[in-house]
Amino acid sequence: MTPEIIGVIGILVLLVLFLLKVPVGISLIFVGFFGFSMIRTFDAGFIQLGASPFATASSYSLIVIPLFIVMGMILSYCNIGNDLFRAVDSWIGHVRGGMAFTTLGTSAIFSSISGSVNATTASMSRITLPELKKYGYSPTLSAASVAAGGTLGVLIPPSVILILYGVLTMEPIGALLVAGLVPGLINLLLFMFVVYIWVRKDPQSGPPSEKSSWKTRFKMLSLVWPFMILFLLTIGGIYFGIFTPTEAGAIGATGALLLSIIMRRMNIKRLIQALGESTRLSAMIFLILIGADLFSQFLAVSRIPTEVTMFVNQLDWSPIMIMIMILIVLLVLGLFLEGIAILVLTLPVIYPIVMDLGFDGIWFGIMMVMVINIGLITPPLGISVYIISGVMKEIKIERIFKAVIPMVVAMLVAVILFILFPELITFVPNLMTGGG
Repeated sequence: MTPEIIGVIGILVLLVLFLLKVPVGISLIFVGFFGFSMIRTFDAGFIQLGASPFATASSYSLIVIPLFIVMGMILSYCNIGNDLFRAVDSWIGHVRGGMAFTTLGTSAIFSSISGSVNATTASMSRITLPELKKYGYSPTLSAASVAAGGTLGVLIPPSVILILYGVLTMEPIGALLVAGLVPGLINLLLFMFVVYIWVRKDPQSGPPSEKSSWKTRFKMLSLVWPFMILFLLTIGGIYFGIFTPTEAGAIGATGALLLSIIMRRMNIKRLIQALGESTRLSAMIFLILIGADLFSQFLAVSRIPTEVTMFVNQLDWSPIMIMIMILIVLLVLGLFLEGIAILVLTLPVIYPIVMDLGFDGIWFGIMMVMVINIGLITPPLGISVYIISGVMKEIKIERIFKAVIPMVVAMLVAVILFILFPELITFVPNLMTGGG
């Protein structure tokens, strides 16, 4: 068989393994090793299998991943989510639909702490859904608000999936993290607009809660402002070139630990749980990166990326039409596969094409995760919806999927907006001091 045929077979085998729920890292290592060995030799394959783990795990640039994960886990385990919700609700909960706005706002802030969609969705489901039910909010509006809010975790820094994109493409991680801020806020505003229209059409779906006094509002803010300062310190430090992303991660992790101890929110049991969860998640990500390195080497010797790039260059299509087709393919993949799997599967092939077409790598990274993100709240994958369904057992999952349709429309509107006006993504990182 030719290297190209072996490459195609390898990609199909990898897709099957993903759909069979074989761990992403194991699938990549398996296909990468055997594919590389079939094209070259098994001796060469074993050499790569021995060299890749050390070369990947010893990379200085990857230290940023466990550092930001530790920061997020420490803050998650010190129960900041409850205080965030109460603080935001004290300011905007008294307007019609206010607690749905609060859910979205809290999710946006919590996303900046956890950097994870699943963590944000799970935490917000446990915290906000009982409160929304208590104040008479419709189950569908409640579920849609939590589902939409959870998706903000892939955009608002520090986003783990954007860090992975930077590692896999060598795009500057600092610029990627900063670039996600404006799109994340625009998505948040679009979700809030959907809620506004929702409660205008059905006022009973989102009744207002009690109006808090100014004293209560500032008291609630005092519970969370130290953590907000920590976020501004880390991301602001990256933006102004004071810290590298790795240094910002170290400051964030250390600051989170110190704040949680000073504010008496951390004990030995919680610390052990946070560090244990951080270790498991970091190990999983590093295993994926090792597998991604082996798989990329396999694709390189199969010449698949080169052949695909040559084929695309021969098409009589405009660059923007090719980009739209790429985004549609990513959208379809997002319906069936998780985001990290899509990144490691497609980037070795599509990233060179995107660069050849003259698109900005930072812009494409944001667009890619936004499109993949839609699959988190749409069937059949719909991880966020399944998480919410586990909490809202009184409502059928089909109703939750139907309820999030307006939020999906809002996400598609955001994608179109950023295609038409790419500067909305690139202007902030272009203003950065330092390269990130």
